[in-house]
Amino acid sequence: MKKLIGIIITGLIGFTTNAQNLNQTEKAQQIQLNTITTAVPFLIITPDSRSGALGDVGAAISPDANSFHWNTSKLVFSKEKAEFSASYSPWLRQLVDDIHLSYIAGYGKIGKRHAIGGSLRYFSLGNITFTNNVGQVIRDFNPNEFEVLGGYAFKLSDRSSVGMNAKFVYSNLTGGTNVGNVGSKAGLAGAVDISYSWFNDELSIGNTDATLSFGSAISNIGNKVAYTVDSERDFLPTNLRLGTALKMEFDKYNSLTAAFDINKLLVPTPPKYGGTGQIVSGKDPNVGVVTGMLQSFYDAPGLVTYDANGDSSVVKNSRFKEELNEINFGLGVEYWYSNILAVRTGFFHEHASKGNRKYLTFGAGIYFGVFGLDVSYLASVTQNNPLANTVRFSLKFKFGDKKDQPGGAE
Repeated sequence: MKKLIGIIITGLIGFTTNAQNLNQTEKAQQIQLNTITTAVPFLIITPDSRSGALGDVGAAISPDANSFHWNTSKLVFSKEKAEFSASYSPWLRQLVDDIHLSYIAGYGKIGKRHAIGGSLRYFSLGNITFTNNVGQVIRDFNPNEFEVLGGYAFKLSDRSSVGMNAKFVYSNLTGGTNVGNVGSKAGLAGAVDISYSWFNDELSIGNTDATLSFGSAISNIGNKVAYTVDSERDFLPTNLRLGTALKMEFDKYNSLTAAFDINKLLVPTPPKYGGTGQIVSGKDPNVGVVTGMLQSFYDAPGLVTYDANGDSSVVKNSRFKEELNEINFGLGVEYWYSNILAVRTGFFHEHASKGNRKYLTFGAGIYFGVFGLDVSYLASVTQNNPLANTVRFSLKFKFGDKKDQPGGAE
C-alpha cells in the first residue's frame, strides 16, 4: 500500500523527472539517482504567480499576502494595512488536464508591530479510476489535499521581525479504497513554520537608494503521515529556506529588485542498501522528526560502487558532494514602473540526482488602485519535464493609504 501511495504522489505531483533524454540511463548510472520523497509534497509547491515568475524565490522579497508560504515574519514591514490574494494554477498540463492548485491568503496589521492572517491551499488531483487485479473497475475517485494555516508576525525592532504559522493538513488520496487486503485512510498532520526577517532601507549604491533584506524560514515541522493503519509513516516536506534581496530605486518611477533563495529538505536521505537489505552507506531513515531534521545534514550515502567480488565502497568525498546536491536554488529579477507595471524573470535549479527540476520563469503584474493581477509562466530547460508550460494567476486586493498603493515595489 505504501508503494502505491508513493507512486501516486510521485507520479501526480511530478517533482521528479526520470526520462530526460537518450543518455539518461548512462547519466543515472554516473550520478546514482537518490531523490528524497515525502508525504504531502503539495505543501512546497509555489502557490502564487509573483514568486512563480521569480524562479520560486520569496524569502526576502517585499511582503504580500502570499508571504505565509515564504516567510511570514516580513508581513510587519508591509506598507499595506491589509491585503487579500487568490491564486490558481493548472498543474502538470503536460500529463493531464484536471489537476489544479488553488490558494487564498490574507492578513491585517495591528498597530505597527503585529500582523495576523492565514491561508487556505487546496490541491485537486483530478479523477482516478481504481481497478482490481484483473482490471475490473472498483470505483472512481477525486483525490484531494488541503492545508489550513494561521500566521502571526511580530516586529522585534525597526529592522528585524519573527513569524510563526500553525497549520492543519489533510490528504485523501484513495478515499478509503482497499488495496489487496489493506485498507487505506486519509493522512492527517499538524505542523508549524518559524521565520525571521531583517532589512535595511537606508542604504545607497552610488546615488541610488537601495534596500537590502534577508529572510529565513523552516516550514512544515510536524508529525509523520500514514495512509494505512499498518504502514510506516512518512515525513512531511520540512524545508529550510534562506534568501536575500537587493532593491534599487533609480527614481520615483523605476525600481529593480534582484533576489536569491536556497532550499534544503530537512528530511532523511534514503540510504544505499546491499543485497540482503543491510545499509551499506548512509543512515537509517526510520527516526523521529527532530532526529530526521538534524540527520538530514550528514546522512547522504554518496556514490556507492562494487568490485568484482560484490564488495561495496563509497567514492571519496561523494557523501559531502551529495549533501551539497540536496540544496536547490532560485534567483529572480523584478522591475517595477511607477508602481503600476511589473516585469519579472527567474531561474530555478535542482541537481539531476535529486529530481532535475531546471526551468526559466517569466511573468508580469499590473495594478490599478487597490486591485492587482499577476501572471507567470514556467519554461523547462530539460526535456519531458511535466512542469513545463505551467501557468499561474494571482489576484490581489490591497487596503492601505493611497500613497502606499499598490505596493508592488515596496
